[in-house]
Amino acid sequence: MVELPDERQLVVRARSQLEDWTRSARREAYTELFEGDDSVLSPEEVRLLDALDSELERRGGDGVWGTDQYGIHTAGTTGADTSLGVVCVYHPQITEDSVLRGVDDLDDETEERLNAALWRYSERVATLVEAKLDEFARRTQG
Repeated sequence: MVELPDERQLVVRARSQLEDWTRSARREAYTELFEGDDSVLSPEEVRLLDALDSELERRGGDGVWGTDQYGIHTAGTTGADTSLGVVCVYHPQITEDSVLRGVDDLDDETEERLNAALWRYSERVATLVEAKLDEFARRTQG
């Protein structure tokens, strides 16, 4: 049997946890960014995103909040000092020709604010997932 290098084995094991980490990080990022007095969007804009999410799900899609995707990467070198990280590989976005745009005929300014908030949300999720990955790596290796 071939022994996997430590880093490779760690990545394989971490990938099995990625879905759970992502689900948890999505909830946390949504709460941080879209709830309370410090929300990055107005309550009306958050309701709009939630309505768009529901509309997409009714049409058989993943919705706004389920389309972001994440991956685990390495720094590209081998050895004990190699760091692992998390990157958002797909950011949800409202475009002129998307289903999202057609539902409420968004103006360009609102579309840009929503897209900026979705980008920030996805990047926050990636940061939170990476924290889980770091903790997992420390527990596994130490």
